[in-house]
Amino acid sequence: MVQDYKTIDLFGKLLFETIILKPPYKKPNLMPNEACFLYILKGEYDSISETERLRIEAEESLLMKCGNYTCNMHPSEGSETYQALAVHFYPDILMKIYENKLPNFLIQKLPLGVGMSKLSSDILIRNYIEGILFYFQNPNLVTEEILILKLKEIILLLNQTNNAPAIRSILSNLFNPNTHSFKEIVKAHYYENISLEELATLNNQSLSTFKREFKKLYNSSPATYLREKKLEKSIKLLVSTDLRTTDIAYECGFSNVSHFSKTFKNKYGISPTIYKLTHLNKSLN
Repeated sequence: MVQDYKTIDLFGKLLFETIILKPPYKKPNLMPNEACFLYILKGEYDSISETERLRIEAEESLLMKCGNYTCNMHPSEGSETYQALAVHFYPDILMKIYENKLPNFLIQKLPLGVGMSKLSSDILIRNYIEGILFYFQNPNLVTEEILILKLKEIILLLNQTNNAPAIRSILSNLFNPNTHSFKEIVKAHYYENISLEELATLNNQSLSTFKREFKKLYNSSPATYLREKKLEKSIKLLVSTDLRTTDIAYECGFSNVSHFSKTFKNKYGISPTIYKLTHLNKSLN
C-alpha cells in the first residue's frame, strides 16, 4: 500500500519521484523512451528486465536504460517500509538542457553488455539524494534552473562512480532499445519465480497475446512448458550436487520448497529427497 508519493517535473515531464509504501508491492515498469536512476532508502527492490534480474538493497542504486521491466518491492531485515527516489532521463530533455551538445560519454556508443547496473553505497550519491529529498520537503525553493543543475549533476556523478565502465556503457546507450526475441526473453527467465503476467510485460504484450504467441512457438502452454524446464533442471541438480532441496527449489525458480516438492511428486511419483536418495544408492551399488 502506497503511504506517500511525490513528484517534481521539468519541462512538463516527470524528473524526480519519491515513494514510501508498505511492501510487498509489484508493478510493471515500461520505459520505451526513457531511462531511470533509482536509489533505495529502505527495503529492497527486485528489478527484472527482458534478460536480466538484479536485487537492490537499502543504500544501493540502479541505473536502467530504456526497455521493459517489472519491479517487486520487498521489506528488509532492517525495515518493514520501502522507500525510494528515482530520477528520470528523456532524450529531448537532455538535448534541451545541454543545448543540443551532449557530453561525449552520452553519445560515444560503447559495447553494451548489460541493460541495467547496480551501484553500491557511495557518499557522493548519498549526498545527492539527501539534497533532492530536501527539495521535496521544501518545494517552494525549486526552480527550473536548480532542476537543470541537479539533472546534470547526477549524470556527472554516475560517470564517476566506481562502477564507471558498466555505467558509461549504459549511459552511452540510454535511449537505444535492446532488441530481444520472444524466445530469448522467455529463455532468460526459465529458472526464476516469475509470473506469466510479468513475462508478458517484458515482451510488451497483453497476457492473452503472450499465451497465444507462446503456444504457437512452443506447442505448449507457458505454465506447462516452464514447469517442465524447472523440473528438468531440478533433476540435474539432485543427482549432480549436494545442494539441499530448499536450495534447489529456489535455484530452479519455484516459489518455495513445498511447491517444488508437490510439483516434483506429481510429475515423478516420489519426493525430491527420495529421488536423490534412490539415485545415490544406485550409484553406490
